[in-house]
Amino acid sequence: MSVLTIVFLSLFVVMGLVQVIKPQWLWRMNRPLQAPFVKDYDATEPSHAGYVMMRATGVVMLAAAVTILIVAIR
Repeated sequence: MSVLTIVFLSLFVVMGLVQVIKPQWLWRMNRPLQAPFVKDYDATEPSHAGYVMMRATGVVMLAAAVTILIVAIR
């Protein structure tokens, strides 16, 4: 496996960790991408249930990225 693939998968692991630990950071980092579509950022912030769903998605993504990274390193 190439070094570029391992670096790419490692970035997915880091992004999954951030999504599980602090999903609000990802939402805030993506605010500039919303600029052409959203007038009021605070009105579009996810609810508590939305953040729980983001964490659950992060756990699935993190598990998949770690699994693929382990297989790639072997």
